[in-house]
Amino acid sequence: MLVRKWKGGMGEIVLVRHGQANSDATDDASYDRLSALGHQQAAHLGAWLRAFEPGFDRVISGTLRRHRETAAGMGFDQVPADPRLNEMDYFTLGRALEEQHGVPMPGPENFAEHSVRVLEAWHAAEIRGNESFDAFEDRVNAVVAEAAAPGVRVLCVTSGGVIGMVLRSLLSLDPRRTAQIMLPIWNTSLHRLRVTPQGAILASFNAVPHLDKPETAAARTTY
Repeated sequence: MLVRKWKGGMGEIVLVRHGQANSDATDDASYDRLSALGHQQAAHLGAWLRAFEPGFDRVISGTLRRHRETAAGMGFDQVPADPRLNEMDYFTLGRALEEQHGVPMPGPENFAEHSVRVLEAWHAAEIRGNESFDAFEDRVNAVVAEAAAPGVRVLCVTSGGVIGMVLRSLLSLDPRRTAQIMLPIWNTSLHRLRVTPQGAILASFNAVPHLDKPETAAARTTY
């Protein structure tokens, strides 16, 4: 896919969550690859963007395999990679929560409350993964600030935790609400930030127009 210049006034940042990864994984390394469905989701999104979007001035992705595979499936090959778009190391944080507070790693039925407890404990510095909560927040805010420019459209392929942290900053969310807003984020969903003279504002959240047709609706996943 070609990256084309957008002739617009205000800038725009479009955040894309990666396609479905290996949801049966028990560690970050084995999670970090797209499933067959994840590849299909990325292809659907790429086709939709070619049909309905005016193009982007810049396309960047995180450095994780699932980010790069999603970008390639969308039609963006060999795009610049920025580690600031990488996900939090949730499995490490979950194990730290278990060691410190005796809270076991969750199954699908109790992941919602587990994610709240992880973010609250991480924010309070009761647990730590490969980085602190503040360090994660700072790097996410920094990459968004750099992407925010008048008249420029930037596409970022990233992860749900990064998107949640962006929303925390824009909407002043506490850790519990940050965790809760991450839960319904669809794979390959679009999240738009409008760049105004006062800074970035949220324009839309969790859109999957490429999966709206009856024949693609079954391809919607959150994990």
